[in-house]
Amino acid sequence: MADFPTETHRFQSFDGTELAWTEMGQGRDAVLIHGYASTAEINWIRYGHAAKLAEKGFRVIMPDLRGHGMSAAPHDAASYPPDVTARDGLALVEHLGLTDYDLGGYSLGARTTVRMIVEGGATPRKVMLAGMGLSGLVAASRTGTYFRRILTNLGSFERGSSEWLTEAFLKTSKADPLALLPVLDTFVDTQEAHLQRLTEETLVVAGVEDDHNGSAHELADLLPHATFVEIPGNHMSAVTRPELGRAIADFFAA
Repeated sequence: MADFPTETHRFQSFDGTELAWTEMGQGRDAVLIHGYASTAEINWIRYGHAAKLAEKGFRVIMPDLRGHGMSAAPHDAASYPPDVTARDGLALVEHLGLTDYDLGGYSLGARTTVRMIVEGGATPRKVMLAGMGLSGLVAASRTGTYFRRILTNLGSFERGSSEWLTEAFLKTSKADPLALLPVLDTFVDTQEAHLQRLTEETLVVAGVEDDHNGSAHELADLLPHATFVEIPGNHMSAVTRPELGRAIADFFAA
């Protein structure tokens, strides 16, 4: 695989909050949004997914969500209104002047992608939803319970437990718990009927053991023009698999 350099840039979002995005490659624009408590580096660059897209002639645009990575991480609740990640995504699309682009994300990034389209009017050519099931969209406001329990009880979990492993990941990603907590309050449910607005050709991809956000099969069945691809792994491990990058690159490039 070719070694593609990266460049990181910053811009001010709709409310003046400074956000960062990283670019790799040249060509057709593809925006990839990372998952909760992760970063663009961890989700898209570290395991070679972005490079696979760059090899196929894409300019890969990878924002760090508000409260994550190199973006600003304010601690006040007022900085995290409902749907803020989607509003930030739309602000980046506008800032870059994107009109003909592909769009996708992992977990929270997938939910953000959906909200950008069905409520925000984003108009990508193709859409990629990874690590996301139907209940993770229609019952999004209830998905933060697990992370809220971890973030408010750090250091108390049994070694080797799911919670302990998640806390270890938070340390690896250098996450800021005081910024991540209010992000949980920004999740907004999407009505099943509104998902019919997602008429773009869509790839739904998930690990065979991933039920973190409900059934990806059910999501693919509901969307008007979706293809489902299953890869090895669970919610945490599937994002590290080379099959994820290949599935995304093949889909966007087809």
